[in-house]
Amino acid sequence: MSRYEGSSVAYDFHVVRDIDVAMRDGTKLSTDVYLPALGGKPLEGPWPVVVERTPYDKSRRVSHSQSGRFFARRGYAVVMQDVRGRWSSEGDFEFLRNESSDGYDTLVWIDEQAWSNGKVGTIGYSYTAADQQSLAITDPPGLVTQQLFDGGYNYFTKTFRHRGACEYAIFLQYVLQMARQSKEAAADAEVRDALDRMWANLGKWVRRLPLRRGESPLRLLPKYENWFFDMLTRSDYDAYWKDPSLNLEEAIDRYPDIPVFLETAWYGHHITATLTKYAEMRRRHHTPKKLLVGTWTHGMEHFVESWAGEVDFGPEAALENVNDLRLRWCDQYLKGLDTGLEREPPVRIFVMGGGTGRRNLQGRLDHGGRWRDEQDWPPPGMQPTPYYFHGDGSLSTEKPAKEALPSGFTFNPADPVPTVGGNFPEKAIPGLLDGGGFDQRGRSDLILCQDTLPLSARRDVLVFRTPPLAEGVELTGPLVVRLWVSSSAVDTDFTAKLVDEYPPNPDYPEGFALNIADAITRMRYRDSRERAELMEPGKVYEVRIDPQATSNHFARGHRIRVDISSSNFPHYDVNPNTGEPLGLERRSVVAHQTVYHDAVRASHIELPVVPSRGK
Repeated sequence: MSRYEGSSVAYDFHVVRDIDVAMRDGTKLSTDVYLPALGGKPLEGPWPVVVERTPYDKSRRVSHSQSGRFFARRGYAVVMQDVRGRWSSEGDFEFLRNESSDGYDTLVWIDEQAWSNGKVGTIGYSYTAADQQSLAITDPPGLVTQQLFDGGYNYFTKTFRHRGACEYAIFLQYVLQMARQSKEAAADAEVRDALDRMWANLGKWVRRLPLRRGESPLRLLPKYENWFFDMLTRSDYDAYWKDPSLNLEEAIDRYPDIPVFLETAWYGHHITATLTKYAEMRRRHHTPKKLLVGTWTHGMEHFVESWAGEVDFGPEAALENVNDLRLRWCDQYLKGLDTGLEREPPVRIFVMGGGTGRRNLQGRLDHGGRWRDEQDWPPPGMQPTPYYFHGDGSLSTEKPAKEALPSGFTFNPADPVPTVGGNFPEKAIPGLLDGGGFDQRGRSDLILCQDTLPLSARRDVLVFRTPPLAEGVELTGPLVVRLWVSSSAVDTDFTAKLVDEYPPNPDYPEGFALNIADAITRMRYRDSRERAELMEPGKVYEVRIDPQATSNHFARGHRIRVDISSSNFPHYDVNPNTGEPLGLERRSVVAHQTVYHDAVRASHIELPVVPSRGK
C-alpha cells in the first residue's frame, strides 16, 4: 500500500448560514452547513458528515468555521450548530442538560438531507466533547465514529467538584465567561458592562470566598447565578449530578460500540476523565479506540505549543495542525480509506523529562521529553510501587519504623497555600490562576502569593523527598496517595502534590520544583460521595487522594517529592473546617492536622514505576 496522504484539497467550499433546525419541542437551533463546491456552487454529494455542536459560537474562526472550511474542501459535509440558548439558537441554556435530545434530533435532521450519505462523525473539545457523549448514549441514526478531545466523564468527581471540594476558581471564571457571552448580556449593555467589570476584577472576587448569592453581578442573570450556586452547594452525589446528560459514568453501558479517538494532556483539564473513558470503552467494546496524551494545557489553541506554563518539552511536543490529525481519523472511519491507523498501537503518550534542565531562549525550563507508543493504558509492565513517608521528611520504598512519631501542621483557612500551576487553561485567571508546569514557589504576578519563597518553606506544607536519584526513574501511570490522618476539626481537607525536584544549576541556582500532579480530598466525603460524614476530632482516619495520572522521567540527580497540606487555593475552595453546609459557611476555624507514618499507619504514595525505561 502507498503511504497515506489524506483526503486532498479537491474542492472549494460553500456555506449556508443560520439554518433553523427544529427540535422536538419546537425550539430552533441555528446551524451552519459547509459543503464541497466547485465554481462557487455547492456539489450535491452525498457526503460523509462531520458535526460539532458548540456553546462557543459556531461562527468563531478558530476551531469552528475554520474546521468547516477544512473538511468541506476535502470532501465532507460539515454541520456546525449553536447549542440551545447560546448565540443564534433559541431556548434557554442549561449546562449539558439538553444535549442528548437536541443532539439526537439534529442527527435525525441530517439523515434527511440530500447532501448526507448517512454516515456521521462528531468532533469537539471540552464542552463539545461532552455533548458528543450525551448524543452517543441515545443511539442516534448515522453515528459511526467520534473524536472526544479533553472532555469530562463525571463532573462531580472531577472538573467542577473534586472528591468533595469545589474547583472554585475554574468554575467561577467559566460561569462568568459564559454569562458575559450570553444572549441576555448581548441584549442589555448595562448587564454586559457589569459582568465585564466583574471579569476585570475576578481575582478580587475569588478572594471573597465564599461568594454569596445576590452579591455579585451574576445576580443580573439568575440562570447563570443559579448554575454557579448549584455546583458550589450541591455537595452530595445525588440525582442532580447523576443525570446521564451531565455524567457519562452513569450511562457508560449505553455507549455504542463505535471507533472513538480520545485526546488529553498531562496538564489538560480532563486527564482523569479521558483515561477513565478510554479504559471503560476498551473493556466493553470491540471497535478501535485511540488515545493520545500530550503536554498541553486546556484549549485547542495550545496544540501548536511545546510548553505548558514556564516549562518547555521540546519542539516535538507540539502538533502542527490538529485538523490533519482529525482528518486521518475521519478518512478511516467515514470514508473507509486505509490510513494505517489500525496497524498502529492504540496509545500514544508523551513521556515528559530528559531535557537539559537549563533555561531556553524563551525563558522556560528545558524539561524535554519524547513520544512513545503503547499497547494499552496503563502501559504493560508498569509496577505500582509504594514510597513511604518518614518523620525526617524522607521518601523511600523502606517501610517506616514501628514506633515512628507522626508529623503535624496547622491549617489556617485565612492563609491557604496558593495555587502555582496545574491542570487548567493557561492564563485561566490572569494574576490568580495560570495552568501548566511552574517552579513551586511564590510569584510576584500572583496576588495570593505574599512572597516569592518556595511553597515547601511554608509551615503548613509537609515535604517528603527521596535522596538525589542515582539513576533516572520513569513514572508512567496512575497515582494514589494513602494517608492516615487526624484533625482537631470536624471537617477539613488534605492535599497531595507530586513534584520533580531539580538540583541547582547556573540558570536555577535554587533548583526548580516542577509540579507534576495534584489532588484533594474533603474529609467529610472520605468514605462516600453520596453522603457526608463529619470527623471525630482526634480520631485517626485512613484517606485516599487520587492525583491525575502522569508520565514523567525523573532524571539522575533529581528528587521525587511529595507535598502534603490542606489547601491549594484558588484551584480548590478553602475548607472552613467547621462542618457547615459547603458554600454557605459563615465562619472558619484553624485546624491542627496530624499525618501518621509508622509501621501500622504507613502513609505513602503509590508510584507507577516503569523500571526498564529509567535512564
